[in-house]
Amino acid sequence: MQILLGLLLGAVIGLAAHFALPHRSTRGVALAPLAGAAASAVVWTVLTWAGLGIDSPVLWIVAILAPAATVLVLIPLLSRRRIASDAAERARLGV
Repeated sequence: MQILLGLLLGAVIGLAAHFALPHRSTRGVALAPLAGAAASAVVWTVLTWAGLGIDSPVLWIVAILAPAATVLVLIPLLSRRRIASDAAERARLGV
């Protein structure tokens, strides 16, 4: 049940990154929160299996840093890829 804290934390970080990063129109509104929640869930699960409890500051720090790093790398990469793909498609169509 405590993994919901990690999921919620990752989703909030992803949502903040969605609005903070440029090219919002090139991606869906759920992409960044889902990526953040997934990264946080994986890290939270691994660290709790490693024996860290909810009272451990390491668990919280990593649960904040992992989704932040994930969305700050993934979202600009996907946005640039989408912009390039759209430009190639417009060139192919002659628009």
